[in-house]
Parts: sequence; structure tokens; C-alpha cells
Amino acid sequence: MWCVANPSTPDEKLIDNLNFACGQGGVNCLALDPGGSCYNPNTLLSHTSYAMNRYYQAQGRNYWNCDFHSTGLVVFTDPSKFYIFCANGANS
Repeated sequence: MWCVANPSTPDEKLIDNLNFACGQGGVNCLALDPGGSCYNPNTLLSHTSYAMNRYYQAQGRNYWNCDFHSTGLVVFTDPSKFYIFCANGANS
């Protein structure tokens, strides 16, 4: 299972989720930096989904760890297959 950001989430909420996961959520987001292994696809939705998923995986894959104020979705199909976000390290 993976956690992704709902595509209808407003940008300001995506930014809040990204900042939380990469800040107080403790997710290492260096892969999202320019030149990083998961910089591409370079979209706010992709980067936020990557960070949210890393947080979700690190917290034990509990559905509530993907809630992000009702902006996260737990999915059962690998989102990297649909180019939603980079799979490099996405499940570790």
C-alpha cells in the first residue's frame, strides 16, 4: 500500500503536507532536491505524494498516517507505475 496526495488538493495544502512530512514528520526529502534521485517528475503533487508516502511507510502504514487533514489517499497499485511519483526508496 502507498499514500498519495489527492489530486484535487489545493496547492497551499500540498505545500503544508510537504513541509510537515519533510520537517516535523522526520522524512528525509533530499531525494526531491534538484539533481536528487526523485526530483522528477518535478511537480508539487508528485513531490508531496513522495513525502507523504515516506511518512506513511515510516509510521507503519496505518490509514490515519495518510490522512493529512483528509488530503491523502491510500492506494493499492504502485503509483510509480502511473508516474505519480518516483519509486526510488518510496517503500522503505
